[in-house]
Amino acid sequence: MVVCKSGFAVSAAALLLSNFATPALAQTPVGPPPAIVPGPTPVTQALGLPAATSVTAQTMVADLEAPWGMAFLPNGDVLVTELLGKLRYIKAGTSWSLEAEEIKGVPAVIAGGQGGLMDVTLHPNFSRNKFIYLSFSVGDEAANRTRVVRAKLDGRTLTDVQTLFEVTPAKPRFQHYGSRFTWLPDQTLLVSIGDGGNPPNSLDGSFIRNQAQNLSSHLGKIVRIKDDGSIPKDNPFVGTSGARSEIYSYGHRNVQGLVRDPVSGRIYATEHGSQGGDELNLIQSGQNYGWPKVTYGVEYGAARTPITPNQSAPGLIDPLAVWSPAIAPSGLAVVRSKKYRGWDGDVLAGGLRLDQGRGALLRVDLDAAGKVLGQERIDLGDVRVRDVRQGPDGYIYILTTAMRNFRDKGQRNGQLLRLQPVETIPQR
Repeated sequence: MVVCKSGFAVSAAALLLSNFATPALAQTPVGPPPAIVPGPTPVTQALGLPAATSVTAQTMVADLEAPWGMAFLPNGDVLVTELLGKLRYIKAGTSWSLEAEEIKGVPAVIAGGQGGLMDVTLHPNFSRNKFIYLSFSVGDEAANRTRVVRAKLDGRTLTDVQTLFEVTPAKPRFQHYGSRFTWLPDQTLLVSIGDGGNPPNSLDGSFIRNQAQNLSSHLGKIVRIKDDGSIPKDNPFVGTSGARSEIYSYGHRNVQGLVRDPVSGRIYATEHGSQGGDELNLIQSGQNYGWPKVTYGVEYGAARTPITPNQSAPGLIDPLAVWSPAIAPSGLAVVRSKKYRGWDGDVLAGGLRLDQGRGALLRVDLDAAGKVLGQERIDLGDVRVRDVRQGPDGYIYILTTAMRNFRDKGQRNGQLLRLQPVETIPQR
């Protein structure tokens, strides 16, 4: 419902609301930009990476309308969210098909700008309790936020919908929601929350992006909640005066890739930088990832003014990988499958737009300790990669949209792709 390992070359936002005036202290400083103090992480240019030749993409389902997130059911069928507010059901099997009717009972969302119906995940005990979780935006352009709900999937209808979490504070403009899910072994749920948006968007007298360093705000964080929405007692800021007890990590700009490796237990995240400086991070409880105190990104605009001279600082976590120009990362998976030779333990990062061109999938080759060994680019054509998951059959599945008009109602240009190893493709 809608209201409105080997062989790689290793490489060293919407109009401003007229009633929101930019505070004086939030103005861009005048004068020569400060000299950049380089960080330790090599910067990768994705378009300069070698292109993969060992896989090809096979279209499983077309005609999706701005797909955003997906979750595999125990029988191999797939739930897919569409940004404009629909939850769709895909039947898997010998012949895959998108059911014509949307799933009923989905809560109303505000689908504006980057907001709408975003991620979906199943409870670890879904086979027993039938619980699914959705993240979406609510409110209006003056005050909106991310909400997380739990519901029961009864056939093709959601019942017993309960709100488990809402972001505080509300924010203006439809930007930077984060909204990715991943489960931990203790059946607690991580949820990424964006910083609220780009300048001149402001809150409490400064650019809203500064909320990422404010522990009394959910903005710019990854939060951790129990499966019923309550707060785990061992969250890192429980008992810290003035801090939100849901916070798991902070200093994030806009995390839209989030996954836990089931073998190593590591939690990885990809997040959008500002005009470059996109990051792959290893997420750890209680840690500060630096935004906007440190960043490899720059202010939007032709001048590319530094946001800060520092790309790294003591006490802040450095990224595992940095991409500039931007890849606009969205969707993240860890490969734990024998179907892709030499890929076990690697991460696959979706990219919406590589250097303002077409999107792609990037494979980051990791050693057993999680160190980056190299990268390659998996080209998929003139599409944006929105989500990537490993299915229960061991294959990698990718949600894409068209490069243009992907948010427009009626533009059914989204697809579900499967990454097929070349040697397994039947010869004709």
